[in-house]
Amino acid sequence: MISIIRSYRSLTLVASIVLVLSACSTTYKTNDSAAPLMIAEQGSFAVGGTVIQKEGEFDPIKLTSAGQTLHGDHAYAFYQIPVNERKYPLVMWHGFGQFSKTWESTPDGREGYQNIFLRKGYGVYLIDQPRRGNAAKGTQSGSYEPIPNEQMWFNTFRVGTWPDYFPNVQFPKDEASLEQYFRQMVPDVGPININVNADAVEALFTKIGDGILVTHSHSGGMGWQVAMQSQNIKAIVSYEPGSNFVFPKGEAPAPKQSSSGSLSAVEVPLDDFNKLTQIPIVIYYGDNIPEKPSQLPGEDGWRIRLEMAYEWANTVNRHGGDATVIHLPQVGIYGNTHFPFSDLNNSEIATLMSDWLHEKGLD
Repeated sequence: MISIIRSYRSLTLVASIVLVLSACSTTYKTNDSAAPLMIAEQGSFAVGGTVIQKEGEFDPIKLTSAGQTLHGDHAYAFYQIPVNERKYPLVMWHGFGQFSKTWESTPDGREGYQNIFLRKGYGVYLIDQPRRGNAAKGTQSGSYEPIPNEQMWFNTFRVGTWPDYFPNVQFPKDEASLEQYFRQMVPDVGPININVNADAVEALFTKIGDGILVTHSHSGGMGWQVAMQSQNIKAIVSYEPGSNFVFPKGEAPAPKQSSSGSLSAVEVPLDDFNKLTQIPIVIYYGDNIPEKPSQLPGEDGWRIRLEMAYEWANTVNRHGGDATVIHLPQVGIYGNTHFPFSDLNNSEIATLMSDWLHEKGLD
C-alpha cells in the first residue's frame, strides 16, 4: 500500500511522502537494504546567507543590475525524517572538495550513512556548505581551473599510493567504484570562508532546533566554530578532522611539521573554548597513518593531524569536557580510508557511532 501525506515544515514548504510498504514497526534496522524505509517527511531548503542590494531603481526594460538583489552564501539542506524518529536528528556536513553525495550511497553503490541512520530511526539532514554543490551561489567571485590532480587525492585520502591500493584497504578495487569516487568531488565557486560556513550551519540549527553535528575532514574544524556559536548542537561526531583545531589562548601547541606542510592550532578566548566542554565529542581516524615522519605527503599530513587531535581532546578534557579520539586500528578495525563512513565496512563504523550515541544518552 502506498499513501501520500502532504505536510509543511517551518519557514519552507515541502512535500512529504510516506511510503508504507509493510506494517509499521518500531524495530530499527541497521543496514538491511531489503527492508523498506518508512519516511514521514522529507524536503529541502536554503538557510543562512546574505543579500547584496544594488543601489538604484529596477527597470524591467533597460535591464541592468540597478535596484536588483543577489541572495548568496547560504547552505543547502536536504532532509528526511523517518517514522518513529529518535530524540535528535543528525546534521551531516561534507569535507573539502565534497558535497552531500559523501553521505548518500557509497562509490560501489551500497547504502551510505544517510540510509543507514534513517534505518536506525534518526532524522538526517545532508548539507552543502556555502559556495559549493547545491549551495554554489556566493557573494564573492572565484575561478575554477580544470587541473588533473585525482591521483594526488587518491593518496591523500589514503586509498593507497597510486596506482597501488593498500593491501588491507576497505575500499572496492574495481574501476567503476574508483570512477564514482573521483566524480563525487566538486569545486568551490568562491573562496572558502570559515565564518560564512559556520554562520550558515548555525542558522540551520536555529531553524531545526537541537541536533547532533556529524562532520568530515575540513568541516571538522568549522564544526568546532559552529558549536561555539550555537546552543542547539548537543554532540559532535567528527570523522578525520584536518584543520582549525581551537585551543584556549596561551594553550595552543607549537605548529606541527610534515612533508605535506605545517599544521597550526587556532587560539580562541577561554569562554568560547569552554562551550566545547559542555557537549560530548568523538573523533574517528582510519588506518594507514604513519607513526613516524614520511616522505609521502598524502600520508604524512594525517600523522600530525592525528597527533593534534589527541592534544586537542586532552585539552578539552582537562577543562572538564568529554572528548574522545578513536584511532580505528587501535580498537581492532583495519584498512579504513579518509572516508570510514563509506568504506566497505561502513556498517561496522556506523555501529560504533550509534553505540556511542546510546552511551551518551543521545538516542
